[in-house]
Amino acid sequence: MENSTALAQATGKHVLPVDALADLVSSLESLERVQSRLHAVREGLLVMASQLAEAMEDDGGVSGSRWRPPARELAERSVAAEIAAATRMSDRTVQRQMGLAVELADRFPLTFQALSDGRISLAHARVIQDAGASLMDDEARGRYEAVVVRCAERQAPGRVRRVAVREAEKAQSEPLAERHERAREERRVWVNPLPDGMAELGAVLPAVVAYGIHDRLTRIAQAYADAHKEHDSATENGAGAHGGQTAQGPQTGQAGAGGQTAQAGRGASASRTMDQLRADLLADVMLRGAPTGHDTPEGMLAAITARVDVTVPAQTLIKGEGPDADGASRVLAELDGRHPLDPDTARLLAGAAPGWNRVITDPLNGSVLAVDRYRPGEDLRRLLRARDSRCRFPGCGIKARELDLDHTVDAALGGATEAGNLAGLCRRHHLLKHHSGWDVRQAGAGVLEWTSPTGRTYSDQPPAPATPTTPDGRRPTHATQRGTGTSRDPDPPPF
Repeated sequence: MENSTALAQATGKHVLPVDALADLVSSLESLERVQSRLHAVREGLLVMASQLAEAMEDDGGVSGSRWRPPARELAERSVAAEIAAATRMSDRTVQRQMGLAVELADRFPLTFQALSDGRISLAHARVIQDAGASLMDDEARGRYEAVVVRCAERQAPGRVRRVAVREAEKAQSEPLAERHERAREERRVWVNPLPDGMAELGAVLPAVVAYGIHDRLTRIAQAYADAHKEHDSATENGAGAHGGQTAQGPQTGQAGAGGQTAQAGRGASASRTMDQLRADLLADVMLRGAPTGHDTPEGMLAAITARVDVTVPAQTLIKGEGPDADGASRVLAELDGRHPLDPDTARLLAGAAPGWNRVITDPLNGSVLAVDRYRPGEDLRRLLRARDSRCRFPGCGIKARELDLDHTVDAALGGATEAGNLAGLCRRHHLLKHHSGWDVRQAGAGVLEWTSPTGRTYSDQPPAPATPTTPDGRRPTHATQRGTGTSRDPDPPPF
């Protein structure tokens, strides 16, 4: 890697900026080639991991294994979990990367070789792989790959994608109609967290439906904005003074659970971009609209309302945002135990909630000690849902409502049904615990200690709920006391 600029500076020579830029570009170019080769090495190691999982299929690779059908899937999960725990990743991500690496090496050898040589980047390789994944014929895929790899050596991944999609379509032997019917089976909706109390909602739909939705939102938003422009213009010109009549735009109502207001007739659209209007209208329709194309004659589906789980510290309800007098930070509310929520939205949801669980935490380490409610019932389940707000396997973030409550020591073997022997696990890791070489034990205070098939141990602490802390990281003295529920605050919360 060239670094003549640093050498020139060390010897006191004057270097022109353009020469320095040339050296910098040369260095980055060399670095990109090295990085591509390292990516190829990593892909090769992931292929080896998949091969090891195949070898472990029969007996799990350890004595006394407990594999159950489907053995291959469980073996891959176990290997992925081993790698993920050691590299601080999600085992789902690792298993997906293993599959991609095997596909790249087996089905796209020209692309893998170009990556190993440093002629293309991993981003180029993924574009080629994604566009050609549906090509089942080896000869057709080889022709496709030869054309697209040459393009990838000269163009950025974004430009390569357009070429790859076009060449893949040329190489297809199956009619588009049949492929579309199969692809429709993959339609889905998902949500990803974003910073600052936001989230990303995504969907995979038939193209005509997706573009139709976007177009309809755009036309509604444009009509809404135009109506308000006319209304504002009429108001400025004194229109409507006779008879008290004024122009009104379409009413969009309120966006519901997000706490966002999109009311018409108040100049709200003047400060909103087209993107913002489309987003507000989408939320309005999804939270308040009825699925007329799928509903029953009784309107059963329309009666279903949105539900979210929100954790709100008592002080947030009472005092809002900002530090306390003793310097303790006031932790904001949380959505599903992991997404920060602003105080105004939290208080809005709190006011509409039919009931609340009170979570009593240890003032020193924040661990959940007890849960109670004005209307008792399912106390143990509520305690565990509060303590285990996500899956308790290392690196997993599946939320509480989707977890199985698992006996750490099997109930059939005498394990007690109590907080010290129960933990929330997602279905994937619940099966992994019972049907693979992974073992787990409770170490006290809700801590789970996992042991992998290779003998490595990983501790998983229960996620701390939203509680205030002082600047030095301690819980303030006025916080809820250990297990008693008493408070030194002169103005305690009303529950």
